Amino acid sequence: MKRMLALLMMALWMCGMAHAEMPKGEYLAGKNSATAVILAHGRGQGPDSQVVSPLRKSINKELGFHTLSLQMPVLSSTKYLDYAPTFSDAFKTIQAAIVYLTTEKGVKRIYLMGYSMGARMTTAFIAERPTPVIVGYIGVGLLEGGGKPLDANQNLSSIRLPVLDVYADNTPLDRKSAENRRSLVSGAFRQVKISGADHSFQGYDDQLIGAVIGWLKEREGNIPR
Repeated sequence: MKRMLALLMMALWMCGMAHAEMPKGEYLAGKNSATAVILAHGRGQGPDSQVVSPLRKSINKELGFHTLSLQMPVLSSTKYLDYAPTFSDAFKTIQAAIVYLTTEKGVKRIYLMGYSMGARMTTAFIAERPTPVIVGYIGVGLLEGGGKPLDANQNLSSIRLPVLDVYADNTPLDRKSAENRRSLVSGAFRQVKISGADHSFQGYDDQLIGAVIGWLKEREGNIPR
């Protein structure tokens, strides 16, 4: 009996000492802020690649929020349909990021952001796993097609969160996908067109950053947390 009690006490002590590990990615500390943005990159890219790189750095610098840009699943295939089986791993990565930020960094409010394939993955995560600490969603280059869980438009239709939908008007699929989301626009769902940009948003970092920073300031009452 004494041995069992001792083992139980040791297990409880070890649980208390355990720390959540940060998933693979690029993290910037938010000092005293209780707000964070988790970012997910596009297909075949990484946590410091186009779109997510300028956003993670600017959000941290200008608003003081924690930013954690994740390494999402990457395949050698160039076909987006082949990514559907990777979504379970993507969900685990996002969940690990939430646990890390809330338990290790004192974060109370999280905005989830996804670009292209990362937007497909993050919208699917929110649609399937509503999480109270996630208070808003930022989608850049959201694309439809492929059915669930790949179709970001279908995923968004079941999300009940404030949404910022940033799209490029110089790529036909982006423009068509955005037009097919127009019925979702409301006081809580905002669409922002980046005129002249294509799906990569290369050369349009300033406009993209301005749209995202402006929306986050509105959501957070212009006060970095």
